[in-house]
Amino acid sequence: MNIRPLYDRVIVKRIEKQRQTASGIVIPDSATEKPEQGEVIAAGQGRVLPDGTLRPLAVKVGDSVLFGKYAGQAVKLDGDELLVLREEDILGVIEHAAANAKAA
Repeated sequence: MNIRPLYDRVIVKRIEKQRQTASGIVIPDSATEKPEQGEVIAAGQGRVLPDGTLRPLAVKVGDSVLFGKYAGQAVKLDGDELLVLREEDILGVIEHAAANAKAA
């Protein structure tokens, strides 16, 4: 699937949480809330400012991000449920400790 979002939009695939408790009880889909974090799978070029310049996005493909519970627009593409967000709907980027250790 090739998709290229426009301007400051980002395509995110939700990261599913574990659906089983520590004691082995399986939690059904109907009892769980949709996750509020995901992975960026596509990002636009950036936001066009009023003076005509292009400000690049702060997120890139592969970033793990947090977003609001009701943020964005859900779409289905090739059987996958994706979320189309504006950059301003993203609350933060999740920094993983393993990635930080490799960089050091």
